[in-house]
Amino acid sequence: MKINIRKHVYFSPLFYYAMGAVIFFLALGQFGALFWQLGLMSLGLFILLFVVECLLLFVKPKGTFVAKRRLDERFSNGDDNTVQLELSNKFPFPVKITIIDELPHQFQKRDFELSMRLKPGQTKTIDYSLRPVTRGEYRFGYLNVFIKSPLGLVERRMQCDQHRLVKVYPAFKEMRQFEMMAISDRLTEVGIKKIRRIGHQMEFDQIREYTKGDDYRTINWKATARKSSLMVNQYQDEKSQQVISIIDLGRTMKMPFEGMTLLDYAINASLVLSKIAMLKQDKAGLVTFNNEIQTVVPPQRNSKQMQVIMEALYKQNTLFQEHSMQALYTTLRRKLHQRSLLVIYTNYESLSAAKRQLPMLQKLSNEHMVVVVFFENTELKQLTSAKANDMEGIYIKTIAEKFAYDKKRIVLELERYGIHSVITAPENLTVETINKYLELKARGYI
Repeated sequence: MKINIRKHVYFSPLFYYAMGAVIFFLALGQFGALFWQLGLMSLGLFILLFVVECLLLFVKPKGTFVAKRRLDERFSNGDDNTVQLELSNKFPFPVKITIIDELPHQFQKRDFELSMRLKPGQTKTIDYSLRPVTRGEYRFGYLNVFIKSPLGLVERRMQCDQHRLVKVYPAFKEMRQFEMMAISDRLTEVGIKKIRRIGHQMEFDQIREYTKGDDYRTINWKATARKSSLMVNQYQDEKSQQVISIIDLGRTMKMPFEGMTLLDYAINASLVLSKIAMLKQDKAGLVTFNNEIQTVVPPQRNSKQMQVIMEALYKQNTLFQEHSMQALYTTLRRKLHQRSLLVIYTNYESLSAAKRQLPMLQKLSNEHMVVVVFFENTELKQLTSAKANDMEGIYIKTIAEKFAYDKKRIVLELERYGIHSVITAPENLTVETINKYLELKARGYI
């Protein structure tokens, strides 16, 4: 990549201090010849040093200093992403540099500055991290490097044209972390529970001849009678079940938590759940909706499915509208012809809001296994645990306890209709959702 470099000269604070000292001595020269001579000498020395430094910094062939920014083509939302700066000093003398990188406006970071010294011929690499909290396109601007020689009167600014567009996708780094732990059977390290399988949860594969060590309970007596030799039923683990992540894009999912919206937490969790489901030999799909259906990714289990899901999740955003469970039910009734696990990411702040959705949720649960995932209000939790010292505090705490109680009643109401639920703080969403999926799978519900 060709890098265009703009060069500018700036006066350092030392330049103005030195100029002030020269003016001071020249002014004192009005009261004595000695001061006048000192003023002239300091003026001559100042001009000489200024010219020498300009020659050192500017009258040099190209490539006296090299600055490059290296970063990935895409960032992971909600995770720390590394940016690398490579700096090479080609000057024959040590330099002091100050770096100001023009970061994307989404970070709202206007005080980014790095300072260091480089010896002649030294190359140094600096890493810093950025944590995006919204998906979308991020544009990096110029990489500004201010260079000072040992004299320090002037600075040379190199403005390296390092404009770069980086796309921020859902948390694929978190997905890879869970993937590696699932492969190495270390999911318990991040809070995933080991759940004992209940029963066999096996599906019939074929009938074959008995071999030593086979479970005698699998003997097929009818086939044995026909073949006049022991025949057994062979089973395999149930797989290729359909796991559909359904994300509510309504206005309630725009609530913020630690810089990210509930929608982004749901998107990140659905991405990880889809990967874990595919590692468990299940098919993963995606549906997003608000007042109408926005995206439908049919459940599949192939090498391209995760990329399709990631590209679909990258574009999702809330339109601040109420979601339509009727539209969701109609679409799923038309497109899903096999009993599936539906993981619905939404948010309820009151019991009445949940009751309005119960009829459609009940219809879905008659045909599929439904899990409703919604969020704890962590601020209410802090209010309920705080001590009330006056009437206003008592009033606030009472209202907070009522809302917290409503959340518990929502869980009970869903259970009455045979609908599973997960209520969790946003930071625990991914772990709690995966635990629920593994629990249902172990119990043979899917």
